[in-house]
Amino acid sequence: MGTSVTISAAGERDAEQILKLQYLCFQSEAARYGDYGIAPLTETQEEFRAQLARTTVLVARLGEEIVGAVRASLDEDGTVSVGRLIVHPRLQRHGLGGRLLAGVEQRLAESGARRYRLVTGGRSEGNQRLYRRYGYTPAGTERDRDVVLLTMVKDAAEPAGV
Repeated sequence: MGTSVTISAAGERDAEQILKLQYLCFQSEAARYGDYGIAPLTETQEEFRAQLARTTVLVARLGEEIVGAVRASLDEDGTVSVGRLIVHPRLQRHGLGGRLLAGVEQRLAESGARRYRLVTGGRSEGNQRLYRRYGYTPAGTERDRDVVLLTMVKDAAEPAGV
């Protein structure tokens, strides 16, 4: 590949590329649950652009190509909601998801984060392994249509990353 992957804040101009990558990355999740109506596959550019204005979005770039992304927002009680962590399928299992997760944790720790919260599919064992490796523990389940979702949490005092 020759070019190293860099992590940086996303900008307005990245919206279309992030959504295309998100659509690609969540195909396997949709197939796993037999539900192609999940939110990551139905999100519009307008919805994403509105969220981009009020959340922290980091991207991983390989040259000019966006190959990963993560979103997070900090609420008034210090809880960071982390979501939509994606890595291009050809680059998965090389530590990029962990770098994005650690990067967003570090960025929001500087803004007063007290704890981190994320939600993943109950059958998404690979995702759960990654989150456990980064200090997240199961905290409950919820249901979105026919999909069981697992909520995982981490105290901000835990180090970002492994």
